[in-house]
Amino acid sequence: MTDNSEVGQSADHDKRQPRRVRLPGFVFDEDIGLGDAIKRTTAHFGIRPCGGCDKRAARLNRWMVFTR
Repeated sequence: MTDNSEVGQSADHDKRQPRRVRLPGFVFDEDIGLGDAIKRTTAHFGIRPCGGCDKRAARLNRWMVFTR
């Protein structure tokens, strides 16, 4: 059995807005999530993405966004 309070907490957690960090010199045109920034950096250094990389990137993007 699942407790209803646990279900409500996870639904509220998904609805939260990501934290926004202002980095004027780092972000040029559009907002970029933390997961996408890490993905671009690792690709630049030649690290191949694994199966969990997209899930990690999506979760980090929901957590923090860099904005101009």
